[in-house]
Amino acid sequence: MPKVLVVDDALADRALVTGLISKRMEGTILEAADGKEALAQIEANQPDIVLTDLRMPEMNGLELVTAVKESFPRIPVVLMTADGSEEIAAQALQHGAASYVPKRRLACDLLNTMQQVLAASRGERSKSELMHYMSRTETTFVLHNDLDLIQLLVDQLLNMLRCLPLGDETSRLRVGIALVEAMENAYYHGNLEVSSEAGDERSRYFEVAARRRLEVPYGNRRIHVSAQISRDEAVFVVRDDGAGFDAPKHLGIDASLADADAAGRGIILMKSIMDEIHYNDTGNELTLVKRRYQEDDEFEDADDFDDEESDE
Repeated sequence: MPKVLVVDDALADRALVTGLISKRMEGTILEAADGKEALAQIEANQPDIVLTDLRMPEMNGLELVTAVKESFPRIPVVLMTADGSEEIAAQALQHGAASYVPKRRLACDLLNTMQQVLAASRGERSKSELMHYMSRTETTFVLHNDLDLIQLLVDQLLNMLRCLPLGDETSRLRVGIALVEAMENAYYHGNLEVSSEAGDERSRYFEVAARRRLEVPYGNRRIHVSAQISRDEAVFVVRDDGAGFDAPKHLGIDASLADADAAGRGIILMKSIMDEIHYNDTGNELTLVKRRYQEDDEFEDADDFDDEESDE
């Protein structure tokens, strides 16, 4: 059972989050009112995952992400963002956050995001040391429309990715989040053609997907995944058998304008985690590139965080 730390200076928001988790997931829920208190809780209790607000006194969410990455690199952090703060969320992803969820979509997306992050984190902790010695590999998979197969494949690819120097374990985990996002997009929006608009009603969204898995032509479509991984870079290609979509429109989305809808959030995640992403002309094939970590790579300074983040 997972141990979850919820960090938010607003008591009502903490109660909302802990209530959502306790209704649908067994485990231990810890609470903290700011970043400094959160670090003390992490030191004492070693949670499996941290959920944190962005704007808090003493130590804000962006500073907490950086501190956790430095001192507890195996513990993933998920941000909970207010409306209009997607640009800051993208910055936090670059600083090491595993994922983020807009506060207005907590009821819809929080548990699914947590499960994705926890699954990737558990997989990372069980990987073989042998993969550190692999120099290059190429592999191709053709999957049925099955979410369990997607997670198994992501775990396998993350195992292979250990040969690519990425700085720390959290960076590998974040690549897994991007891969899950890409493959689930191929599953839901590509092969099963479930509209992202149905995401506002999660039960209907999953109901449509479950029905179409058994219908022609949706159920006959496959998810094609190839990977080329070396010590210099990893190139992943995810293709579905659907009709495609207007890729240039979505790839050009600005983080500050995404307003956290399902499509915008997925693009922000993948663009923030990977070094390069692009679609084919049809929009049914996505290429994601992650390059080795360079010692002189530095993230931009975050001193202007408080100026940019709007009051919640």
